[in-house]
Amino acid sequence: MLVDTDVLIWYLRGEKKAAQFIDRIGSFEISAINYMEILHGLRNKTELRAWKEFIKARGIKVILIDHDITTKAIYWTEEYGLSHGLRLADALIASTADVYGKELLTGNVADYRFIPGLVLKPFRLI
Repeated sequence: MLVDTDVLIWYLRGEKKAAQFIDRIGSFEISAINYMEILHGLRNKTELRAWKEFIKARGIKVILIDHDITTKAIYWTEEYGLSHGLRLADALIASTADVYGKELLTGNVADYRFIPGLVLKPFRLI
């Protein structure tokens, strides 16, 4: 399973439902884009250390962007960027999940639901 940035943020903020779900699924992967989106929101070195410790302690695999991921993201951006507002980060996250055959756990289903063949696992806090 690939976990989207929104779910990671909720987990890191201590949202009970997100924490319970993440703890229950055990191992999972994230895209390098998810990793960098989290980095972008950190406020200081203490939070950075905590994020890196979380990744290491949980054994989370960070999937790097490669040729296949990039090719699919470009295609989907051409197909859905104008018509559905598909953003760069979302295209790369979705293509990572698709290329690696992973279900994408996300609270932002609307950002991805129009992509054919992408397997989504909706997550809601409420």
